[in-house]
Amino acid sequence: MFTGIIESLGKVQQLEKEGSNLHITITSSLAPELKIDQSVAHNGVCLTVVSLTDTSYTVTAIEETLEKTSLNDLVVGDVVNLERAMKMGARLDGHIVQGHVDQTGQCTAVEEKDGSWFFSFEYDSQLNNLTIEKGSITIDGTSLTVVNSGLNTFQVAIIPYTYEHTRFHTYASGTVVNLEFDVIGKYVAKMMEARG
Repeated sequence: MFTGIIESLGKVQQLEKEGSNLHITITSSLAPELKIDQSVAHNGVCLTVVSLTDTSYTVTAIEETLEKTSLNDLVVGDVVNLERAMKMGARLDGHIVQGHVDQTGQCTAVEEKDGSWFFSFEYDSQLNNLTIEKGSITIDGTSLTVVNSGLNTFQVAIIPYTYEHTRFHTYASGTVVNLEFDVIGKYVAKMMEARG
């Protein structure tokens, strides 16, 4: 379980394919605080630490994860949003995030406005995910509030701190991102579907 509040940025140091798996080695200031078997969200994808050094660690993504997320697009040197699993009893500063990406989306526009930024995104609506105005969305692991919700589009407003301390400063039109839709909304939609 995560909150969508990015703790740190990591950098992809090495990518190694093994069968259908991808081993991802990340250089991060969090490395000395991690342990084997710990869950860490990488651009919103929950992965398990499998090996460690003083300055880096390695996680493994399986084929299903690679097919449903943007992790297969990573290249050495890419910046990655990182968040460790939340501690029980800690404040939930973002929203309830599982680290289970529902689908990818694409940035369609970036607009700077009076010191902040508006980012527009679109996604495949055939997968039955949806956003609502002022609802929660997770983009590459970052908990955000939806504005201008459409059938398969939405916007988010980004303050300077978030812009500088997450991957958002690297986004441009065409950037593919991981989307996790609000878990409560997904349960409500499933219940409504079951009722016909």
